[in-house]
Amino acid sequence: MEPYIVKQTIMNKDQKAVGYEIMYADDQVEMWQADDTTAANAIETFLSSIDSDNFIGGKTAYITFTRNLLVKNIPKMFDTDKLVIQIEDQLITNPMSHSLITKFKQNGYKIAVIDFEFAPRYFGVLDIVDYIKVNFKNHNDPTLENVIRIGKSFGKGMIAYNIDCAEAYEKAKLYGCISFQGSYVSEKMPAALQKSKVMQGNFMMLMVAVNRDEPDIDEIEEIVSRDVNLTYALLKLVNSAYFALRNRAKSVKQALVILGLGQLKQWIYLLSFKTDDGTMPDELIKLSFLRGSFCAELVEFADDMPISRSEAYLMGMFSTLGKLMQMPIGDVLAQLPISDDIKLALTDHAGRSGMLYDAVIAYENAEWTKMKELAAELGIPKDMISEKYCECVQSVNSTWDKLMQATDFGDDED
Repeated sequence: MEPYIVKQTIMNKDQKAVGYEIMYADDQVEMWQADDTTAANAIETFLSSIDSDNFIGGKTAYITFTRNLLVKNIPKMFDTDKLVIQIEDQLITNPMSHSLITKFKQNGYKIAVIDFEFAPRYFGVLDIVDYIKVNFKNHNDPTLENVIRIGKSFGKGMIAYNIDCAEAYEKAKLYGCISFQGSYVSEKMPAALQKSKVMQGNFMMLMVAVNRDEPDIDEIEEIVSRDVNLTYALLKLVNSAYFALRNRAKSVKQALVILGLGQLKQWIYLLSFKTDDGTMPDELIKLSFLRGSFCAELVEFADDMPISRSEAYLMGMFSTLGKLMQMPIGDVLAQLPISDDIKLALTDHAGRSGMLYDAVIAYENAEWTKMKELAAELGIPKDMISEKYCECVQSVNSTWDKLMQATDFGDDED
């Protein structure tokens, strides 16, 4: 069976991504219920069909392993600095399993335990544990603070997961967790970020123009040309060392042709949220790209959709605008010349466009049952969803790296 694979960002206290948990399931089971076959299939797919380093952006992968996968030395397929071995708490207290895990620890792998309990039987095995993951789904649970306090007293890095609201995030920080994971975390803004000047007018028109079914290069040139900041930034980008042009681009149209519409739409978005001190919500912007790409791919397979591929891209891309602009999403969308289908999908989750958006969010949050139900109602074949997601992740990461190299946020090009 085709496994579903998704990555979820793990952030540190500075809101920087330190790794990604690779979550998986198949058509029959949810995550945490996965047997050895499901887990093996997912990990094999991750390693054989995906550029795993590109998929996780060169960061650390957190992957849950069953006992049999440990016996088969599957973690050794990963470099020690690219993997944290996650295990469920009951596994670590089993004497045979403990011996296996100890060998991996001695070989240089980091070990994380999910939902560790501080009962006497656990204290003797803490020496091989680096991280303890604490479930904040019920963030009002009075035992959470004690669990984290005890874990810290043993020198363990405490990771809070299922952080799905601001209150849970603030409590996890207050209790002393070092890293955070959940839907709220993936969309959280860096505290220092402020609204960009570019966002106030021309950006809105430009994003719509480049995402038309048949973009008009003259219209795009006109929008860019009337904004001195956009014009300067575009020419600086295209004339950077990355493009290695024999002759410098001297006009906006020339620069647009060199850059291409594919990179242009992502560069615009990237530029729009860069502040004077270089601060950007990297993960949230990448999430915008990913949602846009994923929506655009899935809409091709859905039945009776009222929006085109380019509109589906806009829907996914604009889904984070409320967070990025620090305004209610409805207020932001009201300013945009986009279809009512997109606006209602993002504000009210309405119509078939809303179902497509909800399916993408369900996949993102590893809500497999909900995702499969929505996909079935839309007529999207379930056997290609994970493949398209992985393709989108790798494409977004590749484009992101290129844009970061070419844009050079640190220093101006001469």
